[in-house]
Amino acid sequence: MAGEKDDRVIIVNRRARHDYDIEETCDAGLALTGTEIKSIRAGGAHLREAYARPQGSEIWLLGMHIAPYAQGGRDNPDPGRVRKLLLHRREINRLIGKVQEQGLTLIPLKLYLRRGLAKVELGLARGRKTHDKRRAIAEREMARERERTLKQHERERQTRED
Repeated sequence: MAGEKDDRVIIVNRRARHDYDIEETCDAGLALTGTEIKSIRAGGAHLREAYARPQGSEIWLLGMHIAPYAQGGRDNPDPGRVRKLLLHRREINRLIGKVQEQGLTLIPLKLYLRRGLAKVELGLARGRKTHDKRRAIAEREMARERERTLKQHERERQTRED
């Protein structure tokens, strides 16, 4: 549950909610080296092009960029290397089944620290077409307009009563 008080959100992948319909989410640990976690704490990571893919009986995170740690020297690993996601076996099997059978994609939604450990919130997502994106934006703007109108009517009613 990525909403606890001791969570420190490092990165949110805003583009993911625009490009995909998120059907469900789950949290996964991230296998990192010492300099990578230091770089993440300093804010040196990007999720923009990242996605997760099952390989064998494990799930791996591809396309996540973690900038080399400034004081790391030669111990810094490749910034774009593939990283293993840490999940329970039952969770891995469930996600692999949904990805293979239903044609869903695993997209990282945010990267955060919980009790000093790096965690990724993964979303099981279905890609949106361009017209779906436009429709979602139009619906969101109509909802905002409705809220504005309701608030305005409420204010007018309050001023008439006073």
